[in-house]
Amino acid sequence: MTRATSRRSFLKSSTVGASAAAATLVAPAVARAQQVTTWRCQSMWSAAELTYKTFQDLCERIKANTNGRLIIEPFAAGAVTGVFETLDAVGAGVLQAHSSWPGYFSGKDAGLAVISDFVFGYQHPHQAEAWFQHRGGLQMLREAYAKYNVYPIGVSWWGVESIVSKKPIQKLEDFKGVKFRSPQGMTAEILTKLGASIVVLPGGEVFSALDKGVVDAADWATISMNERMGFHGIAKYPTKVFHSMPVQEFSVNVAAWKALPDDIKVILHSTAREWTWDQV
Repeated sequence: MTRATSRRSFLKSSTVGASAAAATLVAPAVARAQQVTTWRCQSMWSAAELTYKTFQDLCERIKANTNGRLIIEPFAAGAVTGVFETLDAVGAGVLQAHSSWPGYFSGKDAGLAVISDFVFGYQHPHQAEAWFQHRGGLQMLREAYAKYNVYPIGVSWWGVESIVSKKPIQKLEDFKGVKFRSPQGMTAEILTKLGASIVVLPGGEVFSALDKGVVDAADWATISMNERMGFHGIAKYPTKVFHSMPVQEFSVNVAAWKALPDDIKVILHSTAREWTWDQV
């Protein structure tokens, strides 16, 4: 073997060895980049609601924006656990995420009643969004949820709520004696002071409760949502007052959040903002 041939053989073997080493180093990174994570997430909405379909769209966008690396399986209200139990379920890892109204959990922390629905405080979702995004509201919610092992990614709104009733409510005195569905929190306290009898129910049970006479009136969703669900057929006296505009949060288990790559965390934050704008 000549010296030139030996040199060529050495260079060839060195190149092959370096390429193999590089492939070995790159392979784990590629595997990590393409690893698929699947979460289960329960919504506060029944499957028939337009807001649930918007939530499903959020899940699809997250899948598309992460190139399939994060898949969120959406579940309608009550499919995995009760509407009032999802915060505990997410904290315990039974669910990896939920989308709910923080006021449902004001029995754990009274401050959530104010954060979730500052009654008579706002007339348009953009006002509330400005407080959450630019004046510390979202950070306040994150601090409140941290003790339950849950991290809120973002928030959204479905509009100014209405009151649907089976009897006319035209003045403050008309609230007296009315069996009223209301969630926990400030609205329930105000209605109690007005003389109403409060029945706490998840939103998905409002129609049935009105239909069966369990309640006479309800503080539930927007007029358009109620009309679409057929509320006008049994509660013929809708009243729109700028009293309530609840926030809907999208939150995840802290350990599940920390396990995500940083780029997916950024994608989740930005996609949640898009979800806000879609609903507003």
